[in-house]
Amino acid sequence: MYYRRKILLSLLQAFDNQLDKISLQKLLFLLTRIQEKKSYYFIPYKFGCFSFQANADLSTLAKYKLVEPSMKYWKKTDNTDYIEELDSKDKAAIRFLKSQYGNLSKDELIALTYRQYPFFAINSIIASSILTNEELNKVKNQRPIKNTIVLFTIGYEGISLEQYINKLIVNDIRVLCDVRKNSYSMKYGFSKNQLKKACGGVGIDYVHIPEVGIETKKREVLNSQSDYDKLFEYYKSDVLAREKSKQVEIFSLLKSKRRIALTCFEANINQCHRKHLAESISSLNGFSYELKHI
Repeated sequence: MYYRRKILLSLLQAFDNQLDKISLQKLLFLLTRIQEKKSYYFIPYKFGCFSFQANADLSTLAKYKLVEPSMKYWKKTDNTDYIEELDSKDKAAIRFLKSQYGNLSKDELIALTYRQYPFFAINSIIASSILTNEELNKVKNQRPIKNTIVLFTIGYEGISLEQYINKLIVNDIRVLCDVRKNSYSMKYGFSKNQLKKACGGVGIDYVHIPEVGIETKKREVLNSQSDYDKLFEYYKSDVLAREKSKQVEIFSLLKSKRRIALTCFEANINQCHRKHLAESISSLNGFSYELKHI
């Protein structure tokens, strides 16, 4: 079992084997604030801090009959002492969490996280019913608002969905352009429908533009930078030369939305076609904006 899932089961165990779904997310978030190595990452979502990965892990644990879901709660259903399977620091962190927040209600946990970590309340649909006007202004001031026009590129290799979405948020990216030929991913959260849902939940539009991607069969043997360079020579002479209209479409989207990002898998920009796509767009007549790889 993944260690992070033992963290979830230990958290439920420490709180009498049952937590409502929102409280579990809030307590898990507070736990990660004191962990040296975070078990999960969070985004500012509809009810505040939320981890897609934790929610997916709980669903997996339910399939194995280790937890039982209901409309409002997660309940630990097996008798294993998962706290004893944690390292000493995480055991102490769980116990500290219980002593500090064990008597707080769901609403009190929401209010606490909103007040102490206002960034994670920027997309909340209930903040106005919980916070004072002064506190709401603090939340509002956490939202990154940038006016310059920038064409970004971003890869998701090596980071979680939550870390990735937070990069989009802090750069005030309004549209994510998925430029993969095939939008399915083995990595959790990055297949088309998952990614579109995650973006939509934080106010970012998602569009898939497969025409400017590279076919999977062309990427099967890439063992060195030289292999990548040969692939990209083909890409520039064939795909980019053929798909000028799609590049103009992306450029028009940039001018209207002001801050958009091209996305694909690779973390190394020199091993991803999005670099060459972005450079081709930046060479179009009238492009006088910043190009930034994040």
